[in-house]
Amino acid sequence: MTLSYISELQAFLKEKQIITDPVLTQKLSRDCYWYSPILDEELKDMKADAVVIPENLEEIEQIFAIAFEHKQPVLFKGSATGNYGQIVPLQGGILIDTKLLNKIIEINPGEVRVEPGVKIGMLEKTLRENGQELCIFPSTYLKATAGGFVSGGSGGIGSITWGNLWDGNVIELTILTMEEKPNKLTISGDELLNYIHSYGTTGFIAEIVFRTSEKTEWIQQIISFENLDDSLRFSEKLAYASSIQKRSVSTCEWPIPSYFKPLSKFIQEGKHVVIIEINEEASDELQRLVEEWNGEVTYTILAEKYHKGLTLSDYTWNHTTLWALNANEQMTYLQASFDLNRYIEQVALIQEQFKDEFYQHFDWMRMDGKVVPQSIPLVRFSTKERLDEMVRFCESIGIKIFNPHTYLLEAGGWEAHISSVLRTKGKNDPRALLNPGKIRVTLSEIVN
Repeated sequence: MTLSYISELQAFLKEKQIITDPVLTQKLSRDCYWYSPILDEELKDMKADAVVIPENLEEIEQIFAIAFEHKQPVLFKGSATGNYGQIVPLQGGILIDTKLLNKIIEINPGEVRVEPGVKIGMLEKTLRENGQELCIFPSTYLKATAGGFVSGGSGGIGSITWGNLWDGNVIELTILTMEEKPNKLTISGDELLNYIHSYGTTGFIAEIVFRTSEKTEWIQQIISFENLDDSLRFSEKLAYASSIQKRSVSTCEWPIPSYFKPLSKFIQEGKHVVIIEINEEASDELQRLVEEWNGEVTYTILAEKYHKGLTLSDYTWNHTTLWALNANEQMTYLQASFDLNRYIEQVALIQEQFKDEFYQHFDWMRMDGKVVPQSIPLVRFSTKERLDEMVRFCESIGIKIFNPHTYLLEAGGWEAHISSVLRTKGKNDPRALLNPGKIRVTLSEIVN
């Protein structure tokens, strides 16, 4: 296919910065949407017309101007670790790969400024070498980029203490608008909500200032339990224990631990597990809590081995789903918030209703400062109708479901903020060229 704007891109980009080969563009237009059998079917044939790899913001400004003139869709790609088809072009167009925009611009006490293509793992390593660390980061941190995390993520390792991205963990964004003459905006405060987890629909994230904290010496442990309720109550008590500094508390019902093949020699048959990261100075207090709830520490990675070799955070958050998919391709997942006051009851009701179709996995966190039993349960997929039945049952017993089987921003849990996002998009993207199709609802529909 001949694209009229390619010659304009070639005027200032090198040959290796422009990819139009259909096989390559198809490959580069994918993320991890295949976690969902529904998205896999809907998105498998979608691709960009061209992938461009800019070296600096000035080149992106030129790309934007060309796209605006030719009315071409524009999307952004980090490391493609997202799960909802965030980077998948629904209407062709230009996919901007940010991998060369990978500088750590400035490190200051309590914050770090970076370009969007910087790898989270490299950033965390650099910060720890300088006595600091990220407050939160995704379980995909070794591959994930800063821009991808902000555009498509929400929480992760550290959220048990620091909350989600919008809980102060992003301090400031520099945004490039999609206009005839793109503008650079500095965004902070409440306005950040229109850009965080918005799939790049409201502007290009050119720079990010993350909140950081003082470096902590973390140990990682697997704690095993005979009884699922004991594992959940232990996790809740640990989540609330202000005297124990923690970075992760992840609870997995058996047989989920059986999917963690590299951990097989540390996993006991039939046991439910809690995977944790705590300050090494709190290990004695932690042991008392383990004994109180009939648990047993079955594996420990000491602080000097933190993020060197085997890393237990690779078995938390949505990495848990990946291990399940590797073991059984029938598995998929949901995303849910349980009621802290009755989550044990809700778990029992699900077990009674769905038995071995539905396995519990909680990643405990804070939202707006409050402890939340956030869940990424694993479910056996048979049909979309059966999956919808599971969603309806969960919602009928007071569980909030964030649907991971849709590429629509407003249908995946962002409905409360979508009107504000749409207003921002209208200002920054008047021709609706940024990731078109990922928001289907209109302002008039919301008002009406």
